[in-house]
This record gives sequence, structure tokens and C-alpha cells, in this order.
Amino acid sequence: MPFKSSKTSVTSWVALKSWLIMKRKFSISEDGCVELAGISREGCQPKALEQSGCGQDGLWQAALSTLNPNPTDSCPLYLNCATVAALPSRVSRHNSPSAAHFITRLVRTCLPPGTHRCILMVCERSDAFASACALARAFPLFTHRSGAARRPEKKTVVVEFFLVGQDNGPVEVSTLQCLTSATEGVRLAARIVDTPCNEMNTDAFLEEIKKVGQDLGIAPTVIRDEELKTRGFGGIYGVGKAAVHPPALAVLSHTPDGATQTIAWVGKGIVYDTGGLSMKGKVRDHDAGMKRDCGGAAAVLGAFRAAVRQGFKDNLHAVFCLAENSVGPKATRPDDIHLLYSGKTVEINNTDAEGRLVLADGVSYACKDLGADIILDIATLTGAQGIATGKYHAAVLTNSAEWEAACVKAGRQCGDLVHPLVFCPELHFCEFTSAVADMKNSVADRDNSPSSCAGLFIASHLGFDWPGVWVHLDIAAPVHAVSPGPAWPCRPR
Repeated sequence: MPFKSSKTSVTSWVALKSWLIMKRKFSISEDGCVELAGISREGCQPKALEQSGCGQDGLWQAALSTLNPNPTDSCPLYLNCATVAALPSRVSRHNSPSAAHFITRLVRTCLPPGTHRCILMVCERSDAFASACALARAFPLFTHRSGAARRPEKKTVVVEFFLVGQDNGPVEVSTLQCLTSATEGVRLAARIVDTPCNEMNTDAFLEEIKKVGQDLGIAPTVIRDEELKTRGFGGIYGVGKAAVHPPALAVLSHTPDGATQTIAWVGKGIVYDTGGLSMKGKVRDHDAGMKRDCGGAAAVLGAFRAAVRQGFKDNLHAVFCLAENSVGPKATRPDDIHLLYSGKTVEINNTDAEGRLVLADGVSYACKDLGADIILDIATLTGAQGIATGKYHAAVLTNSAEWEAACVKAGRQCGDLVHPLVFCPELHFCEFTSAVADMKNSVADRDNSPSSCAGLFIASHLGFDWPGVWVHLDIAAPVHAVSPGPAWPCRPR
């Protein structure tokens, strides 16, 4: 959307690391569009400051002198027409050099309301991607506030990047297009997880998948309701059969010429999780926010859209395991036994351990029907993940040391942080021992690395001797901490 502004309508924002060198910009509009908005010349006064009337050098220098970035600080300028903010001068080895979480937090808390606003982001080239995604998270798309419906004019935010450091040359158009695709994917995922289940049910989620497919020229494959049962998807069907809106497995496939490997991203799409008949505890502590239990599938959809738009060169399949874990006469009971798509049987001892059941079917399908060499599943899987790796770091569990290191590195580069879990099936998988089935679906001892065990349950339906690469991302805590939602799937480069 073209940027238009005046001194009275523009609020400027600066996230500062050092002085300004060069800039280009893209805009984020309320409808999710992110477009190129122009290029400025090296050495020019920042347009954001000119337009806001805050370009006086003395005022600028005085504001800078007050900042204390430990870890962040901000200072209003010129009757609050602008705000200058500083990011941490140092970050630890397990954080992103971009300080992405601080960017989102600062913009959310310090950017005043307005119709046309501008953000001036000063960073090194290596931090531009993470900074753009962090900024996108600060502007959620979903709202049902009555005032928003009556607003005659949509809000627009223009983002200008000033690159500093040694690699401060012009930003290529291809880089800006990558930022555009990534931020649109982030905001798509955020809108889905922010939308409540009375609107974002399995029917509505399928429509979102179809819209992305139509945009990319891809027809989705959909297996639904009783067909799931007939074809052996006992995990997805068993979890979702009690809901008004039936469960589904949906697939979007990108198969370019010249592909050398096949990758599958499998997302948990539980549009709402009551816990089933093993009901969750206090409503205040557990049920509120369960609309975000589809965060894995939402992340896969946003990331798939971005990757395909950027010309992903290998075969890429997005697999969505959609269900509502509800209660009713048809609900799965503890003690029920389900036959999953892998051919293995599972004794249900906890209906609130449902995500691993749908993902087990999803990864089995990716292996058997899609022929994937690399399978990455992503889910809001365990509450224990937040204890194991915290609110801001997703947990990664994988059979590949190379991919574990690559995911940690990619997380630091893009701002979606991850940290490894213990991969040791010979010590942990015994927690699922069943006397009447191949396994139970929940651990016997919750003090024995439960997040690792939950991931291993999924891997067992590929087989621990499967020769391909399997990666599991548990984003249970980050999907709440950084909502609007993340766009986690990545690959090593």
C-alpha cells in the first residue's frame, strides 16, 4: 500500500543500535499486506524524522544521550510525535543477536495509536529478517472490538530499515520480497491462533488452507470425517470424532522440477482442546487460550506460503492434522485402544495427550504416502516444554545432531529461538509400556523428561531405525508468550 503521511498524522519510531547508514522500507497494512514503499539515498535525513517534525539534530542527540539499553530504554520526542528506543547492547549466546523479543515488546508498549505510523529500524544486515518478523508480531490482525468496525480508515504502518555495520550496502529487492513473504506468513499464523474456535473451527481452518492453495496454484488433498476412520487414521479420527465439526487431514504439496529431496512439515491443528474426557483442571489456569492449540498447523501454513512464494527448490509438503478435542457421547475414553496409520495400536490413558496422536498419523502419512526424506513436526504439545526450555525457546528433539545444531542456529538468526531436548529413546520410551497394546499415549512417570517422551511417541510411528531425518518442535510456551503466533519451520543452509 503506498505510503502517504503528514506531520500531524505520522508517529515515528526508532529502534536504535547505532547510527543510520542506508534504508529501504516496506509497509504493513491492517489487511496483512506488506509491500515495497520506496528507497532512500545514503546519507539522507531519515524521512520518518522529517515527516514527524523531529529531525532537529539537537533534539535527536539529547534523546540518544538519555538512553540506557540495559536491556532496553525509550525516550519520547517532540510532544510524543516520535519515540526513540534502544535495544540491548549485548545478548547471551542462547539469544538472537537481533534481540527480536525486545523489538516486539517495545513496539507493542511504546507505539501510540494512529492511522499512519512509521517505524525506523536500525540494524545490521544479518538481523533484518528477525527484526522484520518481530515487528510483524506487534501488529495483530484479529480483533472484534466494536470501535474497529466503525473506523473509516485502515491503519498503515511503514517500516524503514537502516543498515549499519560493515555490510551496509543497498538492500536487494529479492531480500525485501523475502521479508514481505515472511512477515505475511507470520501475520497469517498469528491471525489463525488469535481467532476463537467458534469461528476458527476445522471447517474454517480448511478454508484457510484452500485460500493459500489457491493463491499458490495448489489444490489441497483433504481426508475427512468417516473417511479418516476407513483409511486407518485412528489418531486424528479418535481425537476429533466427538466435535460438531469433523476432523480432517489436509495436505498442500509443492513439487518443483529439479527437486533432489522431499521435505514434509506436519502441524498439529487442534482448534480447541478441552482435554477430552480427561478434562483439564481449573478453567482459569488451563482452558483459556486453548484456541492456540492449532499453533503448529498455523505456523506450517504461514511458513509454507512464504517458502513457496520464495521459490523453494525441493519437494515440500505441508500436512495439517485438524481436530477439536471435545467431549460428548462419541468422545474417546480412557482405556480405548486406537489403531493408528502406522499400523501400531495405542491404549488411551489420557485423552488430554491428544496432539501426539494426530501427529503420529501425520508423520506416518508423510513417510508412507508422500515419501518424505525429512519430516519436521511442530506442535503446542506439552506444558512441560515451558519448564524444560522456557517461555521464549521452543524445544527441538531430533534423531540428527546436524539438524539439531542447524535448528538452534536458524532460531538465533530468525528470532524464533529453540533449544535441544534429550533424544534417548532407549531410556525414555519405556514410559509408554502397555499390557494390552503396542503402547500407551501418556507416560507413566511425568518426572522423566516428559517433553522428550512426548516427542518420542511421535517418532515411534516412523520407527526409531527410520533412515530419514525427523525433527520435532514443541512450541507450547512460545505460542502464548509471543502470540501473535510464530512461523517456526526452517531448514539448514
